[in-house]
Amino acid sequence: MSYERPYAGLKVIDLSQGVAGPYCAMLLAQYGADVIKVEPLGTGDWSRGLGRVYGDQTAYSIPANLGKRSLALDLKSAAGRDVLWRLVRGADVFVQGFRPGVIDRLGFGYAAVAAREPRILYVSVSGFGPTGPLAERPAMDPVLQAFTGLIAENAGEDGVPHRVPIIAIDMSTALYAFSALAPALYARREAAAGRHIEASLLSAAAGLQVVRMLQQHLEHGALRPPAAPSGVFATADGWINVTIARPHEWLAFCAAMEAPVLAEDPRFADFDLRIEHAEAMRAILRPVFAGQPTAHWSARFAAHKVMHERLNSYREFLHHPHTRASGAVAWVEHPAVPGALPLPNLIGLDAFVPDSARARAPALGEHSAEILAAHGYAAAEVAALAAQGVIGIGRPER
Repeated sequence: MSYERPYAGLKVIDLSQGVAGPYCAMLLAQYGADVIKVEPLGTGDWSRGLGRVYGDQTAYSIPANLGKRSLALDLKSAAGRDVLWRLVRGADVFVQGFRPGVIDRLGFGYAAVAAREPRILYVSVSGFGPTGPLAERPAMDPVLQAFTGLIAENAGEDGVPHRVPIIAIDMSTALYAFSALAPALYARREAAAGRHIEASLLSAAAGLQVVRMLQQHLEHGALRPPAAPSGVFATADGWINVTIARPHEWLAFCAAMEAPVLAEDPRFADFDLRIEHAEAMRAILRPVFAGQPTAHWSARFAAHKVMHERLNSYREFLHHPHTRASGAVAWVEHPAVPGALPLPNLIGLDAFVPDSARARAPALGEHSAEILAAHGYAAAEVAALAAQGVIGIGRPER
């Protein structure tokens, strides 16, 4: 065991698709676990077809499956289910993301798997959770953004609610599930039985929004700004974000703006008054910001230690000198994609190394023969299963 690979020796069966379940299992792989991704024949994980496709990969499937091995398997056939039971033997973690009830109908619900592997840690990922009137409804990230209030809260100055474009709910579900698995794996060292961990996009979305949700509840919906002035302002050539959170920062902001009249205005004399008159303040500030380019304001705020940053595009962020110097992002080659890919390095782990298993997502069925051979199947049996359409044998992308 090491800090870099504390999960070396753990066997994980990953039946999940999309992002939430797969990204959770990917994190296990990054910490050394052997993660076998079991995918449907032909199409594979549906994330392989979401958005622009490169080979059999997309921007969704690559980061969610780094470091795994792929087995293409027909779970609707009896022979395919026999293969999966062979794989389950000796497994430590089982991850599935079917709607509630589907995995039980396939024969691999928690009770059935735990009957054969009593110490299994079984993770179920769903949209609305296992109970309640919406439990069986299909759901993805945007659906839960709408249901839990995130879209309603993300209204612009035009009053129109907007979906958050990043898949915040999927990613937070993956991280919450992984954070539940880590202590479970620690406790399991001395436990005779495993456990069933239910992870839903609904629960993750609620946890992600807890501060805003509490504010709305405590303030009966009349939510006041957390501070003023704070937010995004248009400059002569772009946009800049300013955050004023503490009293001394207000005076620094006024000095940076070269606007002592703001500090002297009785409407802005203290924190509560600034919030009460936040819109009046923004009306004063808008034309001032618009009169100078972003670089001007950034230099002024930096000199006065005011929290701020220009609004970057992803491209500008990735190529910013600080991003490169910080080591936050690694650039690696992937056989399915032309050119180098930016992969954010994972906190607590070494940077991704090009051409390493950790930095590569497998092609569909790339490891089918290898996985079956490791589980006792002779070459002739593997060939027969492939000929019968029970497994798919893919090739590594070059």
